[in-house]
Amino acid sequence: MDPLGFALLFVAALFAGALNAVAGGATFFTFPALMFVGLSPMAANATNFVALVPANIAALPAFHSELKSIGRDLIGLLVIAALGGFSGALLLLGLGGGVFAAAVPYLMLVATVLFAGAPHVRKILDRRGRKPANTPLAAVLLFGYAVYGGYFGAGLGQIMLAALILYGYDDFHVANALKNAVISAISLVAVVVYGLTGAVAWPEASVMMIGAAIGGYLGGKISLRIPQVALRWAVIGFGVFLTLYYFVYGA
Repeated sequence: MDPLGFALLFVAALFAGALNAVAGGATFFTFPALMFVGLSPMAANATNFVALVPANIAALPAFHSELKSIGRDLIGLLVIAALGGFSGALLLLGLGGGVFAAAVPYLMLVATVLFAGAPHVRKILDRRGRKPANTPLAAVLLFGYAVYGGYFGAGLGQIMLAALILYGYDDFHVANALKNAVISAISLVAVVVYGLTGAVAWPEASVMMIGAAIGGYLGGKISLRIPQVALRWAVIGFGVFLTLYYFVYGA
């Protein structure tokens, strides 16, 4: 790949890393960028997981106090997330690249709808006083979202925020901190699976990991101050565009 392609991936990952820490939705930008430089849909998806791992991890130091307030419950949540991410990665490899390529338009559609709808789910739960912390239903939903995250992951940040409300984490900053920790667990497990099977394009992933780490750290620092409404609508708009594009032209 030429230097211009690597520069494009670095910039995309820098922006995506910051976006992930602030509002979520980074995959809407990084996945198309990887396909634009010539990777197949399956290789782009696997490489995207590797590239974005540093973004969520780099954001965690900024949320040290929020994560500390969760206590031992954090361990159980991370275990559920890791098991779901592992299952999703195996599902992707088991179904193969052809099935995944055909599913990309539908995955983009689902991701965009879930991303757009997650805040409304949180508001409904708040109005109804639904705080069933650590119930079997909440665990099943969290596991299901983690499977989705290990398989594709677009829009996972906002989806996870809605799932964590079911666990009773109503404070946004605590939920946002936990979101980054949970997605880190999902991604790390998926990366191991993809890396061992040779599905990752490592030169592209390495460039993007640097950009994502820088963006994730900066995004974590500013996440408590930046207005998120405009960012969310930009992500939703781009998700709609990508959905229509992949339905018309294919992945």
